Formats: sequence, structure tokens, C-alpha cells
Amino acid sequence: MTTFRIGVDIGGTFTDLAASDPHGKIYVAKTMSTPADPSEGLLEGLAVLAERLGMSRRDLLASTSQIIHGTTVATNALLERKGARVGILTTAGHRDVLEMREGLKDDRYNLRLAPPEPLVPRARIFGIEERMRSDGTAEIPLGRPSIDRALGRLKSQDVQSVAICYLHSYRNDAHERATALAARAAFGRDVYISTSSEVLPQIKEFERFWTTVVNAYVGPVVGSYLARLQARLRQAGFKGKVLILQSHGGVAPVNESIRNAVGSVLSGPAGGVAGGQHAGRILGAGDLITFDMGGTSTDIALLKGGAPQLTSEKRLGVARIAVPSLDIHTLGAGGGSIARVQGGILRVGPESAGAAPGPACYGRGGTSPTVTDANLVLGLLDPDTFLGGRMRLDSAAAHGTLAALGKHLGTDPISAAEGVHRVVNTNMAEGIRIVSVRRGIDPRRFTLVSFGGAAGLHITEVARTLEIGRVVVPDVAPVLSAWGMLGSDVRYELVRSHVGEAGLLPARRLRSLLHRLEAEGRKRLGNHPGQIQVRRSLDMRYGEQIFEVEVPLEGVDPEAADLVEKAVERFHKRHDELFAYSAPGQEVVVVNVRVAVVGVLPGTPVAGESVDAVARSPRRTRKIYLGSWAIVPVHDHRSLIPGKRIDGPAIIESDMTTVLLRKGDRAKVTPQRWLDIGVG
Repeated sequence: MTTFRIGVDIGGTFTDLAASDPHGKIYVAKTMSTPADPSEGLLEGLAVLAERLGMSRRDLLASTSQIIHGTTVATNALLERKGARVGILTTAGHRDVLEMREGLKDDRYNLRLAPPEPLVPRARIFGIEERMRSDGTAEIPLGRPSIDRALGRLKSQDVQSVAICYLHSYRNDAHERATALAARAAFGRDVYISTSSEVLPQIKEFERFWTTVVNAYVGPVVGSYLARLQARLRQAGFKGKVLILQSHGGVAPVNESIRNAVGSVLSGPAGGVAGGQHAGRILGAGDLITFDMGGTSTDIALLKGGAPQLTSEKRLGVARIAVPSLDIHTLGAGGGSIARVQGGILRVGPESAGAAPGPACYGRGGTSPTVTDANLVLGLLDPDTFLGGRMRLDSAAAHGTLAALGKHLGTDPISAAEGVHRVVNTNMAEGIRIVSVRRGIDPRRFTLVSFGGAAGLHITEVARTLEIGRVVVPDVAPVLSAWGMLGSDVRYELVRSHVGEAGLLPARRLRSLLHRLEAEGRKRLGNHPGQIQVRRSLDMRYGEQIFEVEVPLEGVDPEAADLVEKAVERFHKRHDELFAYSAPGQEVVVVNVRVAVVGVLPGTPVAGESVDAVARSPRRTRKIYLGSWAIVPVHDHRSLIPGKRIDGPAIIESDMTTVLLRKGDRAKVTPQRWLDIGVG
């Protein structure tokens, strides 16, 4: 029996699926998302995918070994403030760590700026009698009476989750473990317990506190969703394994994803970076900017030398999240982004019509003008072929919303639609500048990899604005995030703090820390059947600096006698690369020791001929608006053969996306049937 692997990316508007068989053949599907219960959209997508394969959904699931799932459940719970009711236990005297916000505010010169509403009110935060010193010794023993009093108060407040974050628990977690046992005895299995020594055992109280609280806040929501999803999949005939995409780009089993729910808070766009990374290997291009424009947002990441950047300094709403995450910049700019006039100025996004009610042209009750409505009015979308003809767009509804917008602007519907198109392109170009120009990187040296169902109509104009000369659109671009998940490996990130001058750190001590973390990672990985990779790094800084630089130790033998000296040498070099200077004479401090244990899964299959490869009769021309009305050729992507060249202006259509070539653009069809576009 054929064994499939399926990647699933649930976005705010669409749910994307990509399946591969043992021969690497790709099969794709796209359906509307169901925000009330994302698992419904997932199962509906599986039914569409099975139909394309000529199978029943039950047969497809019975012959599937893995479902790799990127989810925004944790993200939405945090942004919409629909997480669990959390109680916090912390060291006495430290109840206000979240409220103090490191003494900073978003707009430091705005004296009238109201403080953000706390995620957990002070009435549910309790100080516990205990004090661990920075060397791991107990200055004040753990006070059991204070724990019992606090737990009693939390029970009376019907909390669903408890976060435990004590001072210096990264050095000695004994007090947190004892408190977790007491909480478990008091609440049973009905309450989610989150300890900082498990979630983020590293120095910096504010980041550790926030990350632990976020884990407690989203944990019950993630757990409920994943339990429901697994039950529905089992009922539908699935007997394989579900893996959840993590914020760092790796995957983890369901039980680990529930225990460490904060690790999936930024998992939504991570599959796109994995897909972009694999696309770069196929293209032989290392310097890439991934551009993922969907129905709700646009996610942008920069890959230098083929490697994505990781960061431990992410903000989401009011929260700070310090677990390693792919460095992705997200804009509220997508096909569903709502256009409005504010103070006489046309603005687009960040509000989105989403999947419900969706753009007006979807016919689901939406009444606000969106980017998709504007593109339909400009003739860039064919109302009869959207989603392969499974969904007909309402041109009259789209025209009505743009007419109303034009009335506010004092112009006609076509000019209003063109304005919406230009504004969203400008917004997205600025997003690329944020990840490149503002970091001292020239985007003109990079290849823009375009994907997501909405990107094709905007990407060449965005590239032209930034003087980027090359754009690549993979044939799986509409579902590239789901495709990228098929190449994500099982990955565990482990960290321990060890603050001390590098020159005083014996190699044997560093080696011992690395070995301990590796052993813990291998234990979590379990009996992995494939190759296991171990990646080591150190967070280092000069003595008086506040922030650290991560220094990879790839190629450095952990058994080497000069291990510390090599690490210091690499730190100076890395510091110079990032900040254009180094100071070899200054003391260097090692702050954190990091190890990533990676269980390699089968690689991402190369997208080639899919179930959509049977060509239909191509539509020859269409009237579109590009500053003026023009009749342009329309090419069916399924009829394109490798080596074919297409000059703009032209439209290239597939079932799930449309690519616009403007005047001066030239597209070449690659051996994989991708579009390699030279931007004029």
C-alpha cells in the first residue's frame, strides 16, 4: 500500500495541504479555513485531497504514515486573549515582574500612554516564601504553608493553569519541582502546570517569566485542540503519527507540543521558511528572501547562505517569548486585508476579513473592500476559475465595495482598486526593507521566493520597488508552507545558563554541559530510526555588554583540549561580522550553552508533476487594468513545459494562484516547472 506523508498549514483564510508518496510525487489541495474549529477545515481539506487522488478520505488516511501540522491555535489564543485562566506562583517580592516591563514602554515619550492590560491580573499572582541564590544554593527554604495558601486561593478563582517561576531556578530547580508536585496534588490532572525550569532554564528573569506564563496561557488551548484533532483523525481512519511544527522550524510529537505549547506560538509561518530553504537548494541560490502572502498576512524572512536566522527576542501582542524561533517578520497584508479611508488617507490592513465573512467577492457576507476585491475589479482574477472553479467570485459585490471606497476618496471604483493594489504593495516592500535594509543588508543581491495564494499578483511590483532583479515562483507556491513541512526534522532545543568568564571556564566543564544537554535531547528523541544530528552553540558577550551573540560551534570537536579558545576566537569573528568591530583584548563571558538534537526525517520531495498536471484548454486573453486597460495573454500553468519563456504583460493561472507579469518582466519555466522571473 502506498504510504503518504501530508503537510498541513492552517492559515487565517485558507487551509493548505501537500502530500508526497514514496516516489516523491506531490499532490496538493486548498480549502477555506474554519476559525471556530480548525480541525474541521483540515478534515475537509483531506477530503478534497483524497478526491484529487481518486480515493476516499478514509483510504487516504489509512495509507498515511505522518501528518505534519503547522498551527496558529496558540498564536490566535495569545493575540485574541482567549487563552486559559492562569495563576502565577513566584518568589516573594517578585509579583510585579510582568507589570514592570523592564521599566520600558512602547512609546517612551508618550506620557499619556496607558499601560497594556496584563495577561494575568495581580490578584492571581502570589509570592511564595523561597529564595534560590545565583549559585544554586537555597538562601530561604521553600515555605510549604505559603504554597498551600496560594494554591487554596487559586482554587477559589477557578484557574485552568498554573505558572511557576522562581528566582534563579535555571541554576537549581528543586523548589519549582516541589511546588509543581504540590500543585498537581491540589488540582489533579484538570489544571495545566508550567515551570520555568522546564520551559526556559536560562538567565534573564523577565524573558523567562514571560515565556513560562505564555506557555501556561496557551497550553490548555493547544492541548484541547490537539486532543480533539487526534480523536477526529483516528475516527476518520488515521493510524499514523501527528507531528506539530515548532517555532524554530523543527517538529515535535503531540505530547511534547502540549507540554511545551509556547514552542508552537510562532509555528504558523515556519513551514514557509523550511520550504524556501529547500527551494534555495534546488535553485542553487543561498541568499533568499521568502515572501509568503496569504489571505490574512504576509510573512517575510531572510536566508543568508541558505540558512534562516533564529532569534530569542520575539514579541507577540503584549508578550515576550524567548524560546528559539525563526526570525520572521509578519505584516497584516493579505488578500483579505481591508481597505479604508482614515484622515483622508487610503490605508490597507492590518485588519482582515479572514475566512469568515471573507472578502465581499466570496459571497459569505463580507461588505468591506479588500485586496482580493480590488484585484478582481482590476481583472487580475478570473471569477470563474478561483480555487480551480470550486468557488465562483462575485464581481458585482467586489465592484460595489470599491465603488463605496472610491466615493470616500472622490474617485471611481477602478482608481480606488488600483490605489488599494499600490498601497498593499508599498506596505509589503517596506516589510522586506525591515528584514534587509534596516539590518545593513542590500536586498538587491537576493532572490525573492514568492509563495502563498495571493503573492503572485503582487510580487513583481514589490520586487521592482526594491530593485530586486529575480523572483522565483515554485509550482507549489500556493501551498509551499505545507510542502516545506514535509522536509522539517524532529528537533529539540536545549539550553542551560553558565555565566562566567570564558578564560576561567575549563574545557572539561564546557564539555560536560554539552554532553548533558545532548543526552537529554537524545532521550526526548527516543528511538529515532533515522540519522541524528547534534548542533552546538554558545551565547557569548564582552564583559560589560547586556546582550549576547550566539556563536555556532559547528566543525569544532567538543573533545578538543582548546575547545574554549576556539569558541572565543569564533565569538570575536562573529561579533565583527554583526557589528563591524571586535575587541580581542576584552574579557569574554559565556552566558548560555545551547544544543539542538535533530532527528532527520525524509527530505522535502521535489515538486514535479502533480495531480493537476493534465492541461485544460488554456484561456487565450483577458482584459486587465495596469494603469490603463489592456488585453493580455493568459497562460495555463499546467500547460507550460520546461524551457518555455513568457514575456510580460501576461497572466499565468493555476487552480490555486495567479501570477502577474508586468511589462518588461520575463519568465522562464525551470525543469521543475517553476517560474524564474527576471524583473524588468
